[in-house]
Amino acid sequence: MVTPEIASAAAPRRRSLRALLRHLYLGDSASAQRFRWLLVALDVAIIAFFFAGPFLPETAWVLALDYAIAVFLVLDVLARLTVPPRLKWGWFRPLVAIDLIVIASLLFPGAFGNFGFLRVLRGVSFWHSPLVENTLRRRVKWFARHEQVIDAAVNLVTALFLMTGLVYATQVKINPAVGNYLDAFYFTVTTITTTGFGDITLKGSWGRLLSIGIMLVGVTLFVRLGQALFTGGKVKHRCPQCALLDHDYDAVHCKACGIVLDIPNHG
Repeated sequence: MVTPEIASAAAPRRRSLRALLRHLYLGDSASAQRFRWLLVALDVAIIAFFFAGPFLPETAWVLALDYAIAVFLVLDVLARLTVPPRLKWGWFRPLVAIDLIVIASLLFPGAFGNFGFLRVLRGVSFWHSPLVENTLRRRVKWFARHEQVIDAAVNLVTALFLMTGLVYATQVKINPAVGNYLDAFYFTVTTITTTGFGDITLKGSWGRLLSIGIMLVGVTLFVRLGQALFTGGKVKHRCPQCALLDHDYDAVHCKACGIVLDIPNHG
């Protein structure tokens, strides 16, 4: 039985833990910045491993690394859920749901089967996380200047691997032309770029619909990347008067209403 004395003694420890996590994830001290840069490096390495995962053999060390990454992601999710002032709403955030799917695919690979490619969604979760906001967008001028280009590239690469995984998961057992992940990757690249050599085609009505979806998504994402490359760098900063979000990276005044902008670290 938990006595009132024990509960009252535990409360300060919980508050101090939350304060420490808030400092590490949101603070401006040198130690907090080093901590976030370490998390960024670990996340980039994990995401690279997820993208390379389908090409790696299923060995004991790969499985052990999956479990180690799952433990790290669980701790990271719990820490990020502790930072917001209203913890109970944290579980309903889309990015948290994505992380839970990734964790489940790592802990129970047999249940996911060929749908383990969903792990690449961690790239989307990472890109839109407060960690990137507090570490890269606000503190690295080059990153903020080219944010739209990087965003378009991240979306394109993530969609490429997601669609490759979907092709492999749905075709490997029914299509002799898709014998491994590399075949699915080759088909997706030739389709998403509208090259279409025709040596691999997807079977069945659902296969045709999937091919159409890949072409439509691919063209859309390529156009978006081209726009980001040729329209110049933009920075996201909401104008306090007219709420315009995208501005030139060196903008001083809002081009819509003319109010003076206070863009952190830019211009």
